Amino acid sequence: MSYQYAILGAGRQGYAAAYDLGKHGQAEKIYLADIAPESLNKEATKLNDLLDSELVEPILLDIADKSELIKLLEKVDGIISSVHFTYNLELTKLALEIGFNMTDLGGNTQVVRDQLSLNSNQARSTVVPDCGMGPGMNVSLATYAMSLVDEPREVFIWDGGLPQNPEPPWNYKSTFNLDGLSNEYYGNAYFIQEGDIREVPCFSKYELLNFPEPLGKLEAFVTSGGLSTAPWSLQHRLKTLENKTLRYPGHHAQFKAFSDLGLLEQSEVEISGCKIKPREFFHHLLKNKIYSPQVEDVGIIRVLCRGISQGEPKQARVELIDYFNPETGLTAMQKLTGWHASIMLILAVQDQLKKGVISVENAVSGEKIVEQLELRGFNLSVKVK
Repeated sequence: MSYQYAILGAGRQGYAAAYDLGKHGQAEKIYLADIAPESLNKEATKLNDLLDSELVEPILLDIADKSELIKLLEKVDGIISSVHFTYNLELTKLALEIGFNMTDLGGNTQVVRDQLSLNSNQARSTVVPDCGMGPGMNVSLATYAMSLVDEPREVFIWDGGLPQNPEPPWNYKSTFNLDGLSNEYYGNAYFIQEGDIREVPCFSKYELLNFPEPLGKLEAFVTSGGLSTAPWSLQHRLKTLENKTLRYPGHHAQFKAFSDLGLLEQSEVEISGCKIKPREFFHHLLKNKIYSPQVEDVGIIRVLCRGISQGEPKQARVELIDYFNPETGLTAMQKLTGWHASIMLILAVQDQLKKGVISVENAVSGEKIVEQLELRGFNLSVKVK
């Protein structure tokens, strides 16, 4: 059986997801939709060359044009939304109304909770919000680690995307919108601590961890949004659920200082009669220092689950380390982000997921995710003791 898909947004993650749908999604047609004609046609041509096919068809689309959007959505079995999170609630309503399956790349936990509130037993399609690397793949691997322990009690997650060859003084490259990076470093995260859901400030709970060479020692600290809705879903099962971001040593001190200076704030301040938003000014100065449209990167996810099996303490550690692929040109971040969304969508159109609006942690078993990762050549390290 073959399927028709649409990708809304032809950026890096949408591009990666389209490639995976072409390779593993039994695709008959993949509509790549975007508002920018030059980049759209270029990306569609690259994908068809990479897939050695004519599967990908570029569609010039303004997502705000609802009538044109619906014309596209009525043709497909499933979509991936890689546009701004503000569109995802309306797209979810359309998915349930028209009957197409959907995954999205999230970006705001409250919007995700609003999407989940639309769940219905009468739904004819499946919607899985907030896919990606973190949140997304990290939570899926946490559910797998939990399945390896009879009574899971504590889950700790560390994840991050880093350049393979860090250059001082930054030792970091961002391949996504800088506002997304600043959002991670702003406000509070939600964890499960002692069985309660608690807010934990960004940059707190600093620690150093050892990873296989050439990574070596990495620092970890709290950032916001990395668990999405998992704390609420898993509160009845876990006493502890935490997630931290991984960076090369020194990054924490730099960016906490920027935060302490107020450079991540979005309210206007007046300087010598000029009104500016500190975050916009910060991004203006920072972009040329750490932003790169392409980087040879490494993506890391480590999960540790502690609990009880057969009356004895037991722990399971699951680790995924992935690298930039020079043959496809896909970064580790693209694969771990875009492919998580495409995996979920493929399972949805194949009726392997239940109908309705379902969170990542409830959508599919950890074992099924690992099966899909192995199909795509990811190498997981699993240790249980």
